[in-house]
Amino acid sequence: MELTNTFLSEKQPELDLNKVDSIVRHALIEDIGKGDITTQLTIPKDKEINAVILAKDDCVVCGMGIAKRAFEIIDGSVKFEELVKDGQRIKKAKNLAKLTGKASSILTAERVALNMLSMLSGIATKTRDFVKLIEPYKVKITDTRKTFPGLREFQKYAVRVGGGYNHRMGLDEMILIKDNHLKVTEGYTKLPSVPKGFKIEIEVQNLDEFKHALKFKPDVIMLDNMNIADIKKAVKIRNNTLFNSHHPRTKLETSGGVDLKSVVKIAATGVDIISIGELTHSVDSVDISLEVI
Repeated sequence: MELTNTFLSEKQPELDLNKVDSIVRHALIEDIGKGDITTQLTIPKDKEINAVILAKDDCVVCGMGIAKRAFEIIDGSVKFEELVKDGQRIKKAKNLAKLTGKASSILTAERVALNMLSMLSGIATKTRDFVKLIEPYKVKITDTRKTFPGLREFQKYAVRVGGGYNHRMGLDEMILIKDNHLKVTEGYTKLPSVPKGFKIEIEVQNLDEFKHALKFKPDVIMLDNMNIADIKKAVKIRNNTLFNSHHPRTKLETSGGVDLKSVVKIAATGVDIISIGELTHSVDSVDISLEVI
């Protein structure tokens, strides 16, 4: 198996089209089942309509290409005109797209397209809110692996669109030694042999564990659910020349209980990374609808 490492990479917010098709097709199969029975019984087969996709909330738009693909998969003749781009912040009542084509095709693809737009715009909007708050500080906002099964590719794309970074896409990307690993192995006196080009991170829950981990000079130490006072102490210890003899120095990441009220105080401590599971596991979807003109 080929290993890759995209941890905190400057990867542009783009999507693999093959993965887009796979995920969208699965969502359409799930939604349509054996057929859109209501549309088949009520809508003339060749009836054409015009429609718009409308945002009813202020938001950062995300998922336009994904929504477009949902309609194209159902019917390649449906015309989908994008009026905004992913990453654009808009006010409510803004039209996102115009559609022209068979009514049956548009209505059948509608729910999957809107579900994707609503969820991903919600993630991008929340991420942008966090990123704007910590702009004065040299710290990066990242996501976690707390994503919806099957939708990680899309959710992490939305984080990038919002201005955040991806921590890791999966377990095969980097070495992250968490508390349960340490419980199973009963601690550690050396680090595992790391494949070339890969980073290693150690999770700690208090200052004693932090000091122990720092001796091994990992790439990153995660300060898990530590209070502000201890985070500040950890930063001060890391910055001390006694523990800072290697280059580049160990980066410090905070995780656990981060919200819009606490993120600025955490950023001000001098940490390098703030990882936030809330970006993806607690999504406040944007209200987006399709309206026939």
